[in-house]
Amino acid sequence: MKEIGGYFGLELSRGKEYYPDAIKLNSARNCFKYILLAQKPSKVYVPYYIDKSMTEESLQNSGVKFEFYNIDEKFEIADSVNVKNEEKILYNNYFALKNEYVLKLVHIYGNKLIIDNTQAFFCKPVSGIDTLYSLGSKFFGAPGGGYLFTNVLLNTKFEQDVSYAGMTHLLGRIDKTAHEFFEHFQESKKRRCNQEIKIMSNLTQAILSSIDYETVKIIRERNFYYLHSYLQDINELQLNLSLIEGPMIYPLLIKKDALRQKLIENKIYVPTYWKEILDMEKASEWEKYLTNYLLPLPIDQRYEISDMKIIIDCIKQNI
Repeated sequence: MKEIGGYFGLELSRGKEYYPDAIKLNSARNCFKYILLAQKPSKVYVPYYIDKSMTEESLQNSGVKFEFYNIDEKFEIADSVNVKNEEKILYNNYFALKNEYVLKLVHIYGNKLIIDNTQAFFCKPVSGIDTLYSLGSKFFGAPGGGYLFTNVLLNTKFEQDVSYAGMTHLLGRIDKTAHEFFEHFQESKKRRCNQEIKIMSNLTQAILSSIDYETVKIIRERNFYYLHSYLQDINELQLNLSLIEGPMIYPLLIKKDALRQKLIENKIYVPTYWKEILDMEKASEWEKYLTNYLLPLPIDQRYEISDMKIIIDCIKQNI
């Protein structure tokens, strides 16, 4: 029976999710796992330069062989990969900057292609191409979650996730600071490791239905272009700006060993993507260089142009 009355829960506006027709699961990596279980490819090619969660133990144990490939300085596949009919290839739309290249890969690989849009939430899926999205700390204040577009469905009834216990870092940052709740954030990431596939929680869906997506997209793009106008001369990356859609971060590549730490000391929190690559023997020198020197600068919907000026000033003072 429906509960009527009693105490109030968290109140959120009732709107519409950005991808209401997607398969809604508890994480992006489980969207990937869903594809592997439903289609059972004999092999899947994945880039070295990718979040290790996309190759975690539960995925490696799915019965599918993984083979890694390198990317070049344009964040494109370095050497051609011959993908057979029973195989798949995963490509990451890096920083939402590779939309044109994604369309090229669709032409080359067709339905053998899986697009990882975990860094490109606002980039719409291509019809008939397996595509997955991440919803947690990359774009929104939500406790995990993933969207999946695929035509091959599993005949399995999954349990629904419950995610209120993973909200401590999100709620704590409102009352206090990110620094004080960073350990809770790390714990929430650990809890998502090797999870079973579940349906997205009601809480996550409620949060995602309360977001003003058009405003979020505009702010991210505005902040991205503002940073680029001041930093493009020192950025080693040659960015194609023709199809920017609500990017996750501004990627600044600059060989300054102390700059990341200087930013952090000034409370501009810049993560490192992805340290485990440094220990992978066949990862290229370029991929290791990215890990060491790429600075993913925050541009999201929480920040105004005045915040972008603070970032720019800190960088200029320390190079």
